[in-house]
Amino acid sequence: MAERIQAGERQLNLIVALMATEIGLTKQQILESVSGYRQRNEGRSDALEKMFERDKDDLRDLGVPIETIGDSADPNDLREARYRIPKAEYDLPADISFTPAEVAVLALAGSVWSEGSLSKDATTGLRKIRALGIEVDEPIIGFAPRMTVREPSFAPLRDAIEACRVVAFDYLKPGEETPRRRTVRPLALVDYEGRWHVAAHDVDADGHRMFLLSRIVGDVLPTRKGFDPELRVGAGERAMQSLREVAERNRALLEVTPGSEAALRLARRGTPAVQGIHVPFVDLHIFADELASYGPEVRVVEPPALRDAVIERLRSALAVHTGAGGAA
Repeated sequence: MAERIQAGERQLNLIVALMATEIGLTKQQILESVSGYRQRNEGRSDALEKMFERDKDDLRDLGVPIETIGDSADPNDLREARYRIPKAEYDLPADISFTPAEVAVLALAGSVWSEGSLSKDATTGLRKIRALGIEVDEPIIGFAPRMTVREPSFAPLRDAIEACRVVAFDYLKPGEETPRRRTVRPLALVDYEGRWHVAAHDVDADGHRMFLLSRIVGDVLPTRKGFDPELRVGAGERAMQSLREVAERNRALLEVTPGSEAALRLARRGTPAVQGIHVPFVDLHIFADELASYGPEVRVVEPPALRDAVIERLRSALAVHTGAGGAA
């Protein structure tokens, strides 16, 4: 009985085989020649074909660009399809090179993200970096932080953007008691001031909108409708510029206790003023939540709506604590 080849080794053998061919290999050629399939080719052919399909999907999910070449007369006819991995997809452009220190920084940047949050494009970039074969400078690698995304809507929105798929989700705006269903073309995910937003085209409103991921209620539901990939071009840059413009229009005047945590966090985002600091903000409700968390370290001078929102939160916190303790 032939020795069983582990899945990881079998998939590696498949990668090597598909990179070594220019014209591609048919499924039958793969099953008959690639180690890991060849040893089991005497068994049920349907089970072996399913194994190949699983391996192919797993490798694609990892960012390996397996290309399917169908019949030129009928691209949808995959009975005699050939498979290959274009070598150019693994190679960086010839005019780009990195020093060992630069490769180390790039690898470090990629390793900051947890695998659950890493996009397929970023995964592909990391794969190319690792394929360079350059010995990296080691000292900084041990200091890699970890970055994750807590919002469960991040991954399905990322997948929908990459697949150009229209999605629907329930969205709860401040001041509303029940969420509303929104159907959108998601175009870009952007991180601004530590909070994730999705820039999208709202199908029902027929306009561009920005949605805060933390306000999405429940699951993100993909639909069968797609959209033109060209809509995504430049969407991230436009979204960031829009957020910066909103923040510039919304400026708070704050008095902050020197040397406090509030001073440390807010000063880097603000500019000195005669009476304290001016700090731009995007969303009044989220900014009020942050300011209330600093307690007596911050006093809102203006705008009045922000001051009222912070006072409301502080009073609510006081009511919860005094209610639990029985007396003020």
